[in-house]
Amino acid sequence: MKTVRLPFWLRAGVMGLLLLCAPWTAAGPDAEAEAEAEAEAETWLARLGPSLNMTTYRGVFVYTRGDQVSSMRVAHRYHNGVVEERLVQQDGAGGEIVRKGMRVICVLPRHGRIQLEQVMPAGPFAEAFANQLVTTSDWYQAELLGEDRVAGYGAKVIALRAMDGHRYSYRFWLERETGLLVKSHVRDGDGGVLESYQFTDLEITESLPDREFEVQMAGHEMMKQLSPSPRPEPVNRMNGWTLGWQPDGFLPAAAPRSGNGQAVAFSDGLAAFSVFVEPAGQLDMPTGVSRIGATTAYMRQLQVGGRMFLVTVIGEIPPETAMQVANSVHIEDAMAFRTRTQ
Repeated sequence: MKTVRLPFWLRAGVMGLLLLCAPWTAAGPDAEAEAEAEAEAETWLARLGPSLNMTTYRGVFVYTRGDQVSSMRVAHRYHNGVVEERLVQQDGAGGEIVRKGMRVICVLPRHGRIQLEQVMPAGPFAEAFANQLVTTSDWYQAELLGEDRVAGYGAKVIALRAMDGHRYSYRFWLERETGLLVKSHVRDGDGGVLESYQFTDLEITESLPDREFEVQMAGHEMMKQLSPSPRPEPVNRMNGWTLGWQPDGFLPAAAPRSGNGQAVAFSDGLAAFSVFVEPAGQLDMPTGVSRIGATTAYMRQLQVGGRMFLVTVIGEIPPETAMQVANSVHIEDAMAFRTRTQ
């Protein structure tokens, strides 16, 4: 059973009533109301994933990571059981991405047209939410904060508060009728916004014409039809080394490719991070911590048996958490790693 956390001012008010009217317990209705609000918030979160794929809309959104800001024009629809999307970069050198089901084409200025080797997610955060429901479990507490307006549409505001210091908190604005994500924040423990995503112009509609999902930039066209593949099983690539610590709630996920080294990945259902361990060879790699938005990268060198190894932790976790994970890596068998080729 979840613990209900009342705001400080509400706790103070309840305590005052208890002191004045000791025989009367007023906390029950407040706890029930907050539990109902949390249940409603989780109901809204359950709509988030399907709405990202199945809502038809066009608009412009701004995506901010730290001091990096980019804007994209998007057209999106769910047509005959297939997700179709066209993204056009509105700043910098420009660019275009067109997705039709399993086929994704990326057009880059002055670099020709290249075919992506994997399906792009349908907008920011879609990969995290479209394949599974957001699970609050013991690691996040859902809270319904009220209502707001974004790009002319009424929205429900939902908070997912991290229950410990090893993960970030989130805030979502979901369009009131469809549940479409129209704005989001990733927040640190002090409430600072690390990343944000927001529509500045939006039209939610019943249909969009075919022409909005055609490649419009000139250039040589390269296409490839991707074959559907089953969801990869979690892989534990820790041959010759161990990880002494990981945050509670982060479970093994599909491991990323790691070149000559080894890698493991972990996810709590919302955030994820990967650990890479590889021979350093003759390369002089920088060490220490860096962060762009909510993404932290921490690198350290580790010498074992006269060989130098590079340990890298990267993901949507606080720097202190990434450092603690990296410092817990212990290499037991240096011969289990291939030597980096120069």
